[in-house]
Amino acid sequence: MALVTPLSADHDDTTKELAAFFNETLGFCPNSVLTMQRRPAISRAFINLNKAVMTNDGRVSSSLKRMIAWVSSNATGCRYCQAHAIRAAERYGAEKEQLDNIWDYRTHEAFSEAERAALDFSLQASQVPNAVDVAIKQRLYTYWNEGEIVEMLGVISLFGYLNRWNDSMGTTIEEGAIHSGNKHLGKHGWEKGKHL
Repeated sequence: MALVTPLSADHDDTTKELAAFFNETLGFCPNSVLTMQRRPAISRAFINLNKAVMTNDGRVSSSLKRMIAWVSSNATGCRYCQAHAIRAAERYGAEKEQLDNIWDYRTHEAFSEAERAALDFSLQASQVPNAVDVAIKQRLYTYWNEGEIVEMLGVISLFGYLNRWNDSMGTTIEEGAIHSGNKHLGKHGWEKGKHL
């Protein structure tokens, strides 16, 4: 189903060097990046943006950023990004209870009120039309400062790009992402969809 065939990881040396970041994040270089490198300026810019957005600068932990990414991807329906986000959350130390109950973050005891506010922000910011309102602003400011809110919206916006890219491309999903998707999301109906 892929719209464009990914190129070899060796196609562009600069992209290959930058993409080593994903070996830590996912355990592999994603096919989305291998497709982007048909225009190396895009793959390079994307990887650098990804690194900047996902850097852990404080209380918005690496695992929370990946759960924010999952909520955003779930809202838009991108199964490729859902699996990648849950895999990265797992690799960055999210609690098993959170991974297995991400669908129920609003009510499950594994999530704090601060995390719920961040994840609700992700859901509302990922909808079309956008649903961010005064109520979510007030909840965010109860737990997070403005720099942290910028970090969260950086993740949501990055995954807005990725959700569009991967769903439109029908990017072929990698085995590691399939494993994590089935493990943590399968009981709620996650499947590869078009990403065969």
